[in-house]
Amino acid sequence: MSKIALVDDDRNILTSVSMTLEAEGFEVETYNDGQAALDAFAKRMPDMAVFDIKMPRMDGMDLLQRVRQKSRMPVIFLTSKDDEIDEVLGLRMGADDYVKKPFSQRLLVERIRALLRRQEAVAGEVVGDTEDTKLMTRGSLTMDPLRHSVSWRGADVSLTVTEFLLLQALAQRPGFVKSRDQLMDVAYDDQVYVDDRTIDSHIKRLRKKMRQVDSDFSAIETLYGIGYRYNEE
Repeated sequence: MSKIALVDDDRNILTSVSMTLEAEGFEVETYNDGQAALDAFAKRMPDMAVFDIKMPRMDGMDLLQRVRQKSRMPVIFLTSKDDEIDEVLGLRMGADDYVKKPFSQRLLVERIRALLRRQEAVAGEVVGDTEDTKLMTRGSLTMDPLRHSVSWRGADVSLTVTEFLLLQALAQRPGFVKSRDQLMDVAYDDQVYVDDRTIDSHIKRLRKKMRQVDSDFSAIETLYGIGYRYNEE
């Protein structure tokens, strides 16, 4: 049974969403502010979490930043209907997905399930002798899907599940272009719709992390209007 943390200062949302998730077979813990959640996470980290962005004491952005210092667990942000800045900033900080308020609880459940399936596959709980699970080396890049580990020129790089899957998809076929639609298929289930901006934000975050270990990193090329390509050294 996967443990889901819900963090939102709206008690109505906490109550309704937790009832839905529990009916779907999840274990749910609820917190009405970021600090309370962070204190609980220090004792036991959940399998994944859903954070509202605007909360008292500690908002979702600050909470995510602190969580990412210790964990790569999947995180979904709940954002205001028209607040695109929050969505993009949240993804750049390491969130795996976002859902706009007001939202369909069925959509949220499907996105939670999709992230958990990807987390299990990357962690090696679903193991098969396939291209997606083998150790991969592409020039200075080494990726181990079964350990969810990435290194560039010998330096470890910490990636979220979504970032890992996007990099893996690009690096598997150096020189070949992946369209945004193809990358969406890699990162999201068919029933979950995301727009181009979501993929672009994940790629920007991925590049930023790679450049933290190598300021000259340029292996991921943008082909405007087409998609992205990994260029092996």
